[in-house]
Amino acid sequence: MPLPEKLAPGKLFNRCDPGQFGFETTAELDGTTEIAGQSRALDAIKFGMGIRHDGFNLFALGPSGTGKQSAVLHYLGGLAPGSPCPDDWCYVYNFEKPRHPRALRLPPGRACELVRDMEHLVEALFSVMPAAFSSEEYQSREKEINESFQEQQGTAIEELEEEARKHDIALIRTPGGFAFAPVRKGEVIKSDDFMRLKQEERDRIEAEMGRLKDALQSIMAQIPKWQRESVEKIKELNRDVAGFTLKPLVAELKAKYETLPEVVRYIDAIENDIIGNFDQFLEKEASPQELFMSGGPSKHGAKGRFFIRYRVNVMIDNGRTKGAPVVLEDKPASQNLIGDIEHTSQMGTLVTDFTLIKPGALHRANGGYLVLDARRLLLEPFAWEALKKAIRTRQIRIESLAQLYSLVSTISLEPEPIPLQVKVILLGERVLYYLLSTYDPDFTELFKIAADFEDEMERSPDNHLAYARMIGSMTVRGKLRPFDRGAVARVIEQGSRMAGDSTKLTTHLQGICDLVHEADYHASEAGRDRVTADDVQAVLDAQLHRAARIQERIREAMLRDTILIDTASERTGQINGLAVYSLGERSFGRPNRITARIRMGKGEVVDIEREVEMGGPIHSKGVLILSGFLGARYAPERPLSLSATLVFEQSYSGVEGDSASSAELYALLSAISGVPIRQWFAVTGSVNQYGEVQAIGGVNEKVEGFFDLCRERGLDGRHGVLIPASNVDNLMLRSEVVRAVEEGQFSIWPVSHIDQGIELLTGMPAGEQAPDGSWPQGTINAMIVERLDVMAKRQKEFGSEHDDEDKKG
Repeated sequence: MPLPEKLAPGKLFNRCDPGQFGFETTAELDGTTEIAGQSRALDAIKFGMGIRHDGFNLFALGPSGTGKQSAVLHYLGGLAPGSPCPDDWCYVYNFEKPRHPRALRLPPGRACELVRDMEHLVEALFSVMPAAFSSEEYQSREKEINESFQEQQGTAIEELEEEARKHDIALIRTPGGFAFAPVRKGEVIKSDDFMRLKQEERDRIEAEMGRLKDALQSIMAQIPKWQRESVEKIKELNRDVAGFTLKPLVAELKAKYETLPEVVRYIDAIENDIIGNFDQFLEKEASPQELFMSGGPSKHGAKGRFFIRYRVNVMIDNGRTKGAPVVLEDKPASQNLIGDIEHTSQMGTLVTDFTLIKPGALHRANGGYLVLDARRLLLEPFAWEALKKAIRTRQIRIESLAQLYSLVSTISLEPEPIPLQVKVILLGERVLYYLLSTYDPDFTELFKIAADFEDEMERSPDNHLAYARMIGSMTVRGKLRPFDRGAVARVIEQGSRMAGDSTKLTTHLQGICDLVHEADYHASEAGRDRVTADDVQAVLDAQLHRAARIQERIREAMLRDTILIDTASERTGQINGLAVYSLGERSFGRPNRITARIRMGKGEVVDIEREVEMGGPIHSKGVLILSGFLGARYAPERPLSLSATLVFEQSYSGVEGDSASSAELYALLSAISGVPIRQWFAVTGSVNQYGEVQAIGGVNEKVEGFFDLCRERGLDGRHGVLIPASNVDNLMLRSEVVRAVEEGQFSIWPVSHIDQGIELLTGMPAGEQAPDGSWPQGTINAMIVERLDVMAKRQKEFGSEHDDEDKKG
């Protein structure tokens, strides 16, 4: 198999030519933002926002910082203004069922108008009602009713008194009531004189007095009835007067809202209630405004609490809304989503009324679009279930959580649900989307559209210009210095580094935005009026320096031989593998010594990391693949008579991943053949059972980690790294690495097969297998086969000796 050529410097870094741009600075751009590289997600957003059937809500999934929120809001910003403006909603007092406030729907802007009309109505009633009930006409009619009752009562008494006089009996009024007494010659007969009368006379007088008493009792029994009739007449008079006074005011309101039947019915209910409670408008404990607009149910006592019923609680006012609302709820707690019923303390007791019903994000977004962060939503207790219930039932039902879960024992309200028509857009990581799809059966019914945002996009002239426009819009929004085209080109190059691919650009806009802001600061410190490529590079160097403390401490330990890494000699069964360490948002590479030892055995390759439970399953899988490769290549028709051990030396934490499996295989082949490996090389790449070297991640960090160590020790032109050939397109190395390659001080070799790698590492040809299965003499593979043959013979001889001893025994 031919050896690969080491990579040319042009392959190590895909430079962006500033000359391709037709501007000097981003200030010359129009400032518009293009969402590039997300056509799949944008198509899903367009479809999800366009379809108007149940359940077609949207979940925008992708890594944090990829511009999901910006893309959604940007699209809605163009769509919402052309959509119909939703209606206003308000809660009013339910005169039939006070615990169930009514919801009124009004055209945009009419809810606040109704509030003002009700204020004016109540204010007017405080003037016209007292005037009407203090008028001469009312006083005269009231007097007539009272006098009629007095006259009726007096006439009945007078008639009884006249009847008694005809029978010589007098009706006497006393403080204790009425009494009858016989008279003679106009004077009441004394008791002694009465007893001297004849018995017949006394019996006649007593009989007559008894009859008169019965008549008097009959009259007394009629008086409450006459009084009730009088009271009813006064009430009727009051209703007539109140109705007559209220009628023109109410008629004006009804005419104003005649196209809104629900409002007209509400005004009718108000009219009946005011007529029945007209007396509340006759006495003033405070000004009408204070009574009507009191901040809570206890501010003006019972009087203030009474007039709350005539207030209007506006939940949503769309009077100034242009098109459909777009609501981004940053704290999606349950009460912030569906609303809440607040309480106030009155003499140690929690009380509430319909004016304390507060709207939520669903109310504000009703008729439009609601954007929520999925992670924050799921972290809020009861919020996810509340949102699903609202979407599923298509109505907003405000429920007090404290009342619902029996946390308080106060009487609460049950407001009438408000119909819901909203598009809900959730923003979240892919893992959240897949977890919800798997474990929540309601999720796929309610969120049928997924907008999957790309982590990266193609690197092309069009996307380069889109990046430039994005940088320009960031400078405009942030009031930053413009970037010259050299700075834009350097940001694009860093975008490829962040994507880990020289042919791609990252879509992690937050990282690019942070870089833009830091570069602007550096330019300001340097006193420049524009940002240059030097500013961007200085920022990248500063970022690397800030995050390099641990990396430098590890490299220092290597330089002091505390951590043993050989970069100059040749060793058998020993190789420099490369690993990546991630700390927060930063990653760095470092070499690890990997050693292999062999002995006679049963074909086992022991992974010491796995044996002590420090190796992850993927790393263990990679080691087992090595066993498959060795057995299939060198002992397809016989037992593999060796045991081998592999270990990451001086590794005190877990090892995971298979990116070192090719290095482990090289160490095994060296240990078996006895041919030393050149320690000035480091190796990365996974391997399959056919010996093919496969791509790995973090190739830039790994190469740079080994380069930094070799540079500290002194580059001599021999140092280099073997990487998988399929990772060449991922290279976006630092300028000092590229410069060292240009000067011939460092090299990078793309390897596609184990035979190529072992030949580079040992300096001996690997050899190609003949049709009969043999290998050319003097090659690595031939030496391995010879060593395995020797071990197999020794094992056989050892087994025979034991069998002979057993027979003798």
